[in-house]
Amino acid sequence: MYHVRPAGALDAMAIADLLNEIIARGGTTAMTEPVTKDSLQHFMTAFPGRAAWHLAEDDQGEILGFQWVEPDAALPADACDIATFTRLGRARLGIGSMLFDHSRRAAKRLGYTWINATIRTDNADGLAYYQSRGFEDYKMEKGIVLDDGTVVDKISKRYRL
Repeated sequence: MYHVRPAGALDAMAIADLLNEIIARGGTTAMTEPVTKDSLQHFMTAFPGRAAWHLAEDDQGEILGFQWVEPDAALPADACDIATFTRLGRARLGIGSMLFDHSRRAAKRLGYTWINATIRTDNADGLAYYQSRGFEDYKMEKGIVLDDGTVVDKISKRYRL
């Protein structure tokens, strides 16, 4: 069994480990370089009162996934970005659904009116996940060059709160 709770600075190392596994595998995130506990702690606290981080963990405390909502300078002030990551091999277990329930409520509480998700078009699981939550396509970006030189297309989806 697992549950969702707010994530904090003390979770940064475990979150970084999970995220680094996903980055190392490649193919689903625009991130190409490993993150550190310190860089993640800084990222987690960059928007006080405007961001929310949640994690799903099992009864033994293993992190199964995490999600955040936060502002983005490229979006209007009433919109926030969302990012979702689940432990490799743990997709399709309802973890993302539970995380989104918490993040959606947090985004509304923080005063946002819509949530933006930008996903690589070659990330079929990510596209299906956001589509199943009710996100609607609104923008396509072609030929985005990632830090490692990989060229991808990205689609942005919107969820109205």
